[in-house]
Parts: sequence; structure tokens; C-alpha cells
Amino acid sequence: MPGGQEYILRAALKFGISQRELDTGEVDLARIALLNDYLDMMQDNEARIAKWRAQK
Repeated sequence: MPGGQEYILRAALKFGISQRELDTGEVDLARIALLNDYLDMMQDNEARIAKWRAQK
């Protein structure tokens, strides 16, 4: 998506952040960054677990 919207929308969709919360600034970019870091970490952990299970 253009303009980095995917970065914002990824966290918003996963954690139920409304458009109003984004528009009013109730959820700031620091929170969006933290949520995206969390999603990345969870995705990485799931991939590691899947790889470990495949090796067993």
C-alpha cells in the first residue's frame, strides 16, 4: 500500500483499533510501532516453532 498505510492498518486490524481512534490521535504512532514489533516477534516465533516441529 502506498504511503506506509499497511504498517498502520496491520496493527489496527489485528488489535481492533478504529479509524476514529487513528484520526483523533487516541492511538499514536509509537503505539502502532510497538504493536507492529509485537506482531513481527510473534510471526518470527511461530516460524521458529514450525521449523522446530518439522525437524522432530
